[in-house]
Amino acid sequence: MARKKIIAGNWKMNMTPSEAVALVNELKPLVANDEVDVVFCVPAIDIIPAMEAAEGTNIQIGAENMYYEEKGAYTGEISPNMLTDAGVKYVIIGHSERREYFAETDETVNKKVLKAFEHGITPIICCGESLTQREQGITIDWIRQQIKIAFLNVTADQAKTAVIAYEPIWAIGTGKVATTEQAEEVCAAIRACIGEIYDQATAEAIRIQYGGSVSAASAPELFAQANIDGGLVGGASLKPDFGKIVNYKQA
Repeated sequence: MARKKIIAGNWKMNMTPSEAVALVNELKPLVANDEVDVVFCVPAIDIIPAMEAAEGTNIQIGAENMYYEEKGAYTGEISPNMLTDAGVKYVIIGHSERREYFAETDETVNKKVLKAFEHGITPIICCGESLTQREQGITIDWIRQQIKIAFLNVTADQAKTAVIAYEPIWAIGTGKVATTEQAEEVCAAIRACIGEIYDQATAEAIRIQYGGSVSAASAPELFAQANIDGGLVGGASLKPDFGKIVNYKQA
């Protein structure tokens, strides 16, 4: 059975609540496409207004981060219960910006992944290499390590429902896009790694996105690859062009 494409927007630290509502309303007719799962991952303060604005549409609202404790003295953090109570179904975990600026590690990513599954939230698990790592020829080794630690103690049934987002760090927000061949090579290696951890059925079920300066121009070719099941889109998700990415088959 073919995997359903999932195209998610990562708004990052953009959009006030009122701006979020305006953007959802603007994008609603542009991203109408029942053939793909459409997710807007928005800042925590935007979740509820965005959820209300998206009601009755094919848009699902996700979060950009989540802590791995239920509650407590963790000032500024968002708990899984807060997300589920708001109706959130997806959460981005381990984005390279979180790793770089907020000292997230493979181990904390794993804790968050386990907690997300515990609460019925689908994690969008990010992985990716730096330009130095690519130039040194260790991309696949690096990605495999990230994946193996992220999925520690995750069951096969849970893993089948997960989303992995491969984002080469050197392509995030730079306008540089990995070539189609580079993106497909790494996504295929990720699927093979999942097959080694679990089995072929799990590897075939899991959805793997490409992210990193995805545009309306690059989406059709990227999403046509055997192992690329959609995209995690940054800057372009804040513009009408996101509709063209979601409806990439009409490009």
